[in-house]
Amino acid sequence: MKKVKFDITGMSCSACSAHIEKSVNKLDTVSANVNLLSNSMVAQFDENVVSVNDIIKAVTDVGYGATVHNDKNKKEKKSLNIKLIKLVISAVLLVPLMVIAMGHMFSIHINDTVSVTLQIILTAIIVGLNFKYFTSGFKGIIKLSPNMDTLIALGATASIVYSVIAIFTTDDYIHNLYFESAAMILTFVSVGKYFESRSKSKTTEAISKLIQLAPDKTTVRRNSVEMVIPTDEVVIGDTVLVKTGDRISVDGKVISGNGHTDESSLTGESMPVNKDVNDEVFCGTVLISGYIEIKAEKVKEDTTLSKIISLVENAAASKAPIAKVADTVSKFFVPLIITLSILTFIIWNFSQNEIATSLSFAIAVLVISCPCALGLATPTAIMVSTGVAASNSILIKSSQSLEILSKVKNVVFDKTGTITKGKPEIIDIKLFEDIDKEEFIKIVASIEKLSSHPLAHAVVNKYNNTDYYDVSDFTTITSKGVSANIDNNNYKIGNYDFVNTEFNENDIDSVFTKLYVTENNTPLGIIYITDKIKDSSKWAITTLNNMGINTYMLTGDNQNTAEYVKKETGITNVYAQLMPDEKEQIVSDIKKNGITVMVGDGINDSPALVTADVGIAIGAGTDIAIDSADIILTRSDLSDVVTAIEISKKTLKNIKENLFWAFIYNVIFIPIAAGALYPAFNIRLEPMFGTIAMSLSSICVVMNALRLKLYKPKSIPRSDNNMKTMVIEGMMCMHCKAHVEKALNDIDGVSATVDLESKTATIDGDVDNDILTKAVTDAGYTVISVK
Repeated sequence: MKKVKFDITGMSCSACSAHIEKSVNKLDTVSANVNLLSNSMVAQFDENVVSVNDIIKAVTDVGYGATVHNDKNKKEKKSLNIKLIKLVISAVLLVPLMVIAMGHMFSIHINDTVSVTLQIILTAIIVGLNFKYFTSGFKGIIKLSPNMDTLIALGATASIVYSVIAIFTTDDYIHNLYFESAAMILTFVSVGKYFESRSKSKTTEAISKLIQLAPDKTTVRRNSVEMVIPTDEVVIGDTVLVKTGDRISVDGKVISGNGHTDESSLTGESMPVNKDVNDEVFCGTVLISGYIEIKAEKVKEDTTLSKIISLVENAAASKAPIAKVADTVSKFFVPLIITLSILTFIIWNFSQNEIATSLSFAIAVLVISCPCALGLATPTAIMVSTGVAASNSILIKSSQSLEILSKVKNVVFDKTGTITKGKPEIIDIKLFEDIDKEEFIKIVASIEKLSSHPLAHAVVNKYNNTDYYDVSDFTTITSKGVSANIDNNNYKIGNYDFVNTEFNENDIDSVFTKLYVTENNTPLGIIYITDKIKDSSKWAITTLNNMGINTYMLTGDNQNTAEYVKKETGITNVYAQLMPDEKEQIVSDIKKNGITVMVGDGINDSPALVTADVGIAIGAGTDIAIDSADIILTRSDLSDVVTAIEISKKTLKNIKENLFWAFIYNVIFIPIAAGALYPAFNIRLEPMFGTIAMSLSSICVVMNALRLKLYKPKSIPRSDNNMKTMVIEGMMCMHCKAHVEKALNDIDGVSATVDLESKTATIDGDVDNDILTKAVTDAGYTVISVK
C-alpha cells in the first residue's frame, strides 16, 4: 500500500473535510484522512488499482483543489499576507459604506440616487475582494456538499438580492437597503478567518522549527572541488564539509576531523557529544567546535530528522476516535442550518408579515452557525500537543495512541536498558589472595579485552588503561566464561559453575552479577557487576504509582535481581526469568485489567510492544523501535513516560472542552439568532453581530488548544545536600567544557553541568571531593576549589 500526502485548497469547515473524505474513500482500496487544520490529506491506497490522479479527481469532483504535498511554509505566509491586504481594504471601504447607509441616523443627508450608487459600488468592491466565499459556497450547493462558505454566501446574497428588489419595487427603498449587511458579513467573517489562520499557524510551530533545523545549503567536495549546493542536491556518498557553527544536513559517518555536536534538538541531550572518525552524525545537529568531514549515508527524506518530522506530521494528520462525534455532526450540520434558516423566514413572515424582519432573522441564523469550531476542536489540540511532545523529545505516531494513552491503567517496563542503564558497571571487588587491586584488574582486563561480552566491556572500562599483559591460549565457553594464560599461569573468569572452585557460598546468591576469577584453580577474586538503575526510574515509577497506575517489570534476570529492583524503585509487580515470547503473553494477560502500556527498548521486547495497547520505545536506538512502537522517547529517561501520559490526559481534556464549547455555542446562539428572545424580551441578534460571534467561536477553540503550549513537564526533585560547585581553571572553549563534563559525568552517581563563562561546574552527587578533583585534573585542567 502506498501512502501519499496531498495539499487541499478550498476547505473552510469540517463539512468540507467530511465531503472530501467521503468522495475519496469511495475509491477502491483507498483510506484517506483529511486535516482541516493543515489543509492536507493523507491517502493510503494500492497504486495498482488507484492512481494519484484518480484521488485528485475525486477531490476536484466535489469542488476542491488537490496537489501532491510540497513545502508550504512560504505559500502559507504569502496566503496570509494576501488575506491581510484584502481584509484591510474591505474594512476601509466598509466605514464609508456604513456612514452612507446609516447617514439618516446621524443627520447626514445624501441624495438618494447618489447614496444607492455609492452603496452598490462599495459593496461590489468588497464582494469582489471576498468572492471566494461565493465561488466555494455555491459550488458546494451544486456539488450537493454545502459548507460554511455556503452559509456566508447565502446570507450575503440574500441581503444583496433583497436590496436590489427593494430599489425597483418600493417607494421608500432608501430605508430598505441591506447592502451594508452583506458587506459587514463578508468583512467580519474575513477578520475572523484571518485571526483564525494566524492562530492555526501557531499550532504548527513545532513542525516548522523541526523543518528549519535542516540547512538550505551544504558544502560538499566532489572531484577534489569544494562547492556550496542546495541541500536537496546532496546525494549518498557525497563528502560533506562542516565547520564550527554549521548545521549538519545529512546523516552519515565522520571520515576526517573531530569535534563536538549539539544534538539537543533531536535527542534532548543537553551536553555536547564528541565526534571522531567513524562516529555517526545526524541531520539537524550543530557542530559547536572542531571541523569534520562526513560521508553522506542518508539524505533528504531518509534522514533521522525527516523521519521525526514525518512522524509528527502524520500524528497531527491522523484522527483521534473522539473526533468521530464532530465528524458525524458536521455531515448534517450545514443542510440542517439552511433548513432552519428557511423555516425561520417562513415562521416570522407568517406571524409578522414583515419581509425585512424575517430576512434579518433568517440571515442571522445562517451567519452565526459555525461548523468550523466543531471541525477545529480535535485537530488543533492534537497538532499542538504532538508539537509540545516533540519539543520534549517524545514522538507520537498517531492521535489514536495519544487518546488511548490518556486512559492508561497499567504500565509495563522491560528492565535492561529501560529501568536500568543497560551498561554493566563494576561496583565492588573482593580479593581472596594477597594481590593489589590494580594488579588484579590489569590481569582480568588483559584477558577480557579479547572478549566481546558486555560484562567483559565493564571490566575493560574499569581498567581504563593501555598497558596490558600478553595473553595466550584464550578460550571462550559460551554462556559460562573465558580461560587464558598469562606468564604460565592459567586464569578462569566466569560463573560459579565454570570456575569449579570453592568460593564462599554466601557470595553465590546475590542481586548482582558476579565474575569469579581463579588463578591455577585457586580463588583469586570476585568482581561484582550491576546494571545500575537510572536516576529517573524511581521518580517515574513512584509518580505513576501516585497517579493510580499499576506498574509492572518484566526481566530475563533471576528473581533476586527482580526483587532488588522492585525494592529500589517501588515498582508494584515483577516477573523474572522470562523469555521474549513470555513477555508478550504476560502483557496480553495484563491487558485484561485495563489499558496497558509497554515500555521497552524495541530490541528483544518488540513483540510485547506490539501486543500492548500502546507501545513506547525508549531511547529510539533501532529502526525496530520505530516500527514496533506507537510512541518513541528519543531520550533514555523514564520521566518522559510520565510526561507523555500527562500530555495525553491534558490533550483529551482540551478536546472535550473544545467540543463542549463548539456544541454549546450553537445550541445557545442559533435559537437567539432565530429570534427566540424577541417576542418576550425584544432581544434580537443582528447579522453583523452574528458574524462576529461565529468568528470568535472558532478563535476561542484555537486559542484554548494553544494553552497546551504552556505545559511544562514535572522535574525530578534533587537534594541540595549533594550539590557542589567546582571552580576550574584552564577551560577556554566548548571543547574544554565537553571534556570536563564528560570527566565528571563518568563518575558513578554524578550528574554535572559546566558553565564556561563562570568557569564553574555544578555537581549533583554524594562523591568525595578528592575523586571529583582527580577526574578534572586527569582531564588536563586545574581545580581551584570545591564547595
